[in-house]
Amino acid sequence: MEEKLCAAGSFTKMAKSLNKMEMKVNEAISKSRIGKYFKLESRKSSFTKEFRAGTATFLTMAYIITVNASVLSDSGGTCSVSDCTFPANQTHATPDCVLNNEGYEKCVAKMRSDLIVATALASMIGSFAMGLLANLPLGLAPGMGPNAYLAYNLVGFHGSGKMSYQTVMAIFLVEGCAFLAIAVFGLRGRIARFIPQPVRLACAAGIGLFIAFVGLQAHQGVGLVGPDSSTLITLTACTSTNPVTGECTGGKMQSATFWLGSVGFIIMCYGLMKEIKGSMIYGILFVTLISWIRNTAVTVFPNTPSGNSSYEYFKKVVDFHKIESTAGALDFTHFNNGEVWIALITLLYIDVLASTGTLYTMAEIGGFVNEDGEFEGEYTAYMVDAGSTIVASTLGVSPVATFVESSAGIREGGRTGITAIVVGFYFLLSLFFTPLIASVPPWAIGPSLVIVGVLMMKVVKDIDWNNIKHAVPAFVTMVLMPLTYSIANGIIGGIGVYIALSLYDNMLSWVKWLMRMKKMVVKEQNQVSATADQSIEVV
Repeated sequence: MEEKLCAAGSFTKMAKSLNKMEMKVNEAISKSRIGKYFKLESRKSSFTKEFRAGTATFLTMAYIITVNASVLSDSGGTCSVSDCTFPANQTHATPDCVLNNEGYEKCVAKMRSDLIVATALASMIGSFAMGLLANLPLGLAPGMGPNAYLAYNLVGFHGSGKMSYQTVMAIFLVEGCAFLAIAVFGLRGRIARFIPQPVRLACAAGIGLFIAFVGLQAHQGVGLVGPDSSTLITLTACTSTNPVTGECTGGKMQSATFWLGSVGFIIMCYGLMKEIKGSMIYGILFVTLISWIRNTAVTVFPNTPSGNSSYEYFKKVVDFHKIESTAGALDFTHFNNGEVWIALITLLYIDVLASTGTLYTMAEIGGFVNEDGEFEGEYTAYMVDAGSTIVASTLGVSPVATFVESSAGIREGGRTGITAIVVGFYFLLSLFFTPLIASVPPWAIGPSLVIVGVLMMKVVKDIDWNNIKHAVPAFVTMVLMPLTYSIANGIIGGIGVYIALSLYDNMLSWVKWLMRMKKMVVKEQNQVSATADQSIEVV
């Protein structure tokens, strides 16, 4: 008994000693030039709090490194028919070789490694710039919308679309330059404030629902929901699914990885209930470490060819790959094509609305927005957001934008650019530790995304639900984001409904204005007539 008391006492003393050390470090940094530059004291933050926030943000958005590379590589990238191998009795490869050919697949695999590095590098540069220049706790990385638009619409699966990968990268570059020009002239801030208040408030909740929906799916989450031929979406968490459609084929609610992810979710919830710092990090690490154990039902390295390959890559721990095929892959020769300009305009308006709305929403969640609808570092933040897209296109990846997962770091107390710099530093490390980053399972990330969704829903209390003119646009915004899998669609839908509901009031005000103008004109005419009559009488 005495030994247990002594051990508990020693632990308490150690904890107090560490807390004192932490306080001294935070105080020293807050009073240093670094602390003053990042305004740690004025924003009521500390270095260790910012470090935890940056770690939480990175862990929730680290999936983009491999997911973005996987999506973009589905297009075939810079690979072509010339990379296909063909039998000795043939003089050349046929066009359909891109569907199933050893040489082409090797090219795609090599290009995917290029894209992993390019994604991490673009994210690192964007996050560093946001922290150093705008002093905001926002992580940047390639967004999930434009990459899918590239892979499955513009370039198509393995180059089956109407444009080449190089042409689309050139479109991204031009779009980024136009985006930057809009930011330089201060138009992005005006666009953000042009969004009606109920839609702005609903954006946070809608993005929260969107993130939670992503976290509940199989590819980037715990796999609780999945496709269904009758109802479009249904409850799954199955032990086996159709590899083509993704529908459940057996063992509904029996997925071991789902239940492991649920344990991680409970850990995060308890941590937040008890206000334990870094609780989301602990939940992610718990699930990840267990998933790294082989020969279990929850392993991320199953005994399959792909699982064995992933495990061999994981054992490298440290690995650096040089970008060879995607950097500088730009082609402007097809800009005389109308479809190129349609794609350019589409991407521009999506980025202007979605990226601006996301960045503004993150600023509102962090409490940076003042009564005038502005926030400190806004002008620089918009330019960094746009400039990062230019950098990304030259590296060969899709546009970079402020990530909604930044709200995870904000929830952990991130209030300055140090959070973003920590995110950038982790992306720098990921360039060398890609095997470990690539091995974090989606069912470890999913619970944290659901938690972020929960925390972002609190803004709905500020919406005037008794006012239909506010309630309907807000509801449309919130519903369309997850159901259409697009933040931009939600914002467009909300603004459209708000404008439609405002037509009556606007028309009524115009009629009243015209009536007032008519009365003024009649009054002036009467005065002129009276003056003329008086002049006639005098004569």
